[in-house]
Amino acid sequence: MAIQRGRPGAGTDDERHAPVKAREIREDDAQAMNDAPNDAPVILTIRSDARYLCLARALVGAFARQAGFDERCAGQVALAIDEALCNVMRHGYEGKSDQPIWMRLATIEEQDRTVGMRIVIEDEARQVEPAKIRSRDLADIRPGGLGVHIIREIMDDVLYEPRADRGMRLTLTRRLPSEGGRDLPVRNLESS
Repeated sequence: MAIQRGRPGAGTDDERHAPVKAREIREDDAQAMNDAPNDAPVILTIRSDARYLCLARALVGAFARQAGFDERCAGQVALAIDEALCNVMRHGYEGKSDQPIWMRLATIEEQDRTVGMRIVIEDEARQVEPAKIRSRDLADIRPGGLGVHIIREIMDDVLYEPRADRGMRLTLTRRLPSEGGRDLPVRNLESS
């Protein structure tokens, strides 16, 4: 069951302090979770509300460390996921805060050892032609618009694709630096 909370400050004191009520999982939610591959040991369902980004970042960071990434690389992967989720919320769902986002995390195993991780993010937002998903020109110096660039700089593989029925799927992989993955110094991210 997924938890649904009301907006902060809404309702009477009794309503605000009432126990959180569980929401039945929608058929679409259940289908998306059922479509998760067997090798995804962690599946997170969140609503498109920015308040939940910190939970997703913490989960991804912890998973990356468990997979063998050092603190710096785990933080970079968490940053890429934060940017991807922000893009879904802002551009895909156009700021609607009650739409589903699914994230699956799995390690990449080769010859009985972990060599990296794969993260799949799915949504029911408007579909976009993958070729049109790009960062703005880096010479255009202004706030915002660098999420796609950051994601592509941090992750080894980035694949955007429309889902069969509706929404988008983003598949991201990052190999451990010892297994040929990126080992970005912090300054590269700060200068981009």
